Amino acid sequence: QVQLVESGGGSVQHGGSLGLSCAASGRISSINAMGWYRQAPGKQRELVATITSGGSRNVADSVKGRFTISSIRGNAKNTVYLQMNSLKPEDTAVYYCAADIKGQGNYWGQGTQVTVSS
Repeated sequence: QVQLVESGGGSVQHGGSLGLSCAASGRISSINAMGWYRQAPGKQRELVATITSGGSRNVADSVKGRFTISSIRGNAKNTVYLQMNSLKPEDTAVYYCAADIKGQGNYWGQGTQVTVSS
């Protein structure tokens, strides 16, 4: 099986910064892409940012210029990072790590809370 273990998150004031990391482990053939999604109370889960194995990034307009996604692949290390700067109260949500694994489908982390106070 595949596990995605997230770390980071927490509470910060408006304008602050936080970092999230997610490590994928288990039976992994190769990873097509990893990324982050978020879900605020009463809202649907939405894409934040993804990065492919080739390094192509897809970043939501709402966080462009403030959030940066990066990853480390290979040598049994499959980790994706999300650096979040200039945080706003509307960034408050549960953030989920996701991985698209070749031949195995999509996997999700357990989620980590990010709370931004005004």
